[in-house]
Amino acid sequence: MAEINLFENALKQFRKAAKVMELDPCLADVLMHPKRELTVNFPVRMDDGSVKVFTGHRVQHNIARGPAKGGIRYHPSVTLDEVKALAFWMTWKCAVVGIPYGGGKGGVAVDPSKLSTGELERLSRRFFSEIQVIIGEDKDIPAPDVNTNAQIMSWFMDTYSMNVGHSVLGIVTGKPMDIGGSAGRPEATGRGVRVVTEEAINYKGLDAESATIAVQGFGNVGSYAAKLIKDELGSKIVALSDVSGGIYNPDGLDIDDVIAYRDQNNGVVKGYPNAKAITNEELLTLDVDILIPAALENAITMENVNDVRAKVIVEGANGPVTPEAEEILLEKGIFIVPDFLANAGGVTVSYFEWVQGLQWYFWDIEDVRKALHKIMRQAFSNVVNTMHKYNTDMRTAAYIVAIDRVATATKLRGIYP
Repeated sequence: MAEINLFENALKQFRKAAKVMELDPCLADVLMHPKRELTVNFPVRMDDGSVKVFTGHRVQHNIARGPAKGGIRYHPSVTLDEVKALAFWMTWKCAVVGIPYGGGKGGVAVDPSKLSTGELERLSRRFFSEIQVIIGEDKDIPAPDVNTNAQIMSWFMDTYSMNVGHSVLGIVTGKPMDIGGSAGRPEATGRGVRVVTEEAINYKGLDAESATIAVQGFGNVGSYAAKLIKDELGSKIVALSDVSGGIYNPDGLDIDDVIAYRDQNNGVVKGYPNAKAITNEELLTLDVDILIPAALENAITMENVNDVRAKVIVEGANGPVTPEAEEILLEKGIFIVPDFLANAGGVTVSYFEWVQGLQWYFWDIEDVRKALHKIMRQAFSNVVNTMHKYNTDMRTAAYIVAIDRVATATKLRGIYP
């Protein structure tokens, strides 16, 4: 049921925006349905000589503006409904920042921690061969997601290349730089969060150097966002948290020192000496200028929404605020930068990686950062202008920008035949 609710939540947000922008109902119906859904059941030989059958999916939601783009995840709870919802969101994420992709997503129902390296490689190669009928560097470009990484992308790229008889750098993104990956990809999502945080500070008339910020989640996105915001904007990161709990210092945290401590202490911030220990729940209710939930979905719910005191929320994670809680936050006058705008830095630099792979010409990191900043700033500006035009909230405005772009492409192309 949870997976069905995920897709229903996505459709609820879509319908709200479609109503505000008075979208043609026939066009809305087209845009709500995935273009293509592929389910594969495939055998993998295990280390003990036995054979197990696994189930995987690849969904292409919309390709009106370009090839499908989206990650592949390995998780026991992967279902077709979950993959459909994630592909749906990817369409709007790509469109809101204006990159020429449609939404795609994939997954295999498996617990990768229970596989040996050899079993993981055989599963990855077989799955990629199975979905090869609908992917290609000009059709659908996968990427890492939950429990997949650069090594798995390397196996995907090699499998596809061996099957077609030549190296194809553009078939996946998130690869190691040694085989066509892009400079700046590890920091990309966090850097995108940093850019829209700066834009939100400017829009709300805050002072960057005196702004106080709390970051929930200190993985890839949260740690890069915190470091870049402190180093480049001069803002004060007063609180951080991860699965082990949170840390708080009203005078500001030394992010490099926290990262060094985390890396030496089993990957957690618990016990960091130069701060007070707090809980994840306490972090969400701190009196700060900006709150960046960059951990899991549903962090802010009807149970804690009334205690949230931040002036601005920048959604680093996917779906950290429930739709019901968002209504309360908006009534309180809290400015929310929605997830599919705030965390679009990752897919934007994936787009750069794809472009570099197609050209066999690679950019230096300053070129990547400059291009990313330009796209994220323009996207933020477009959404703010749309918010004012329709007198609505940022999330609805972001959907309107994205839906309008995809709807326009669909109308221009027409219905074939």
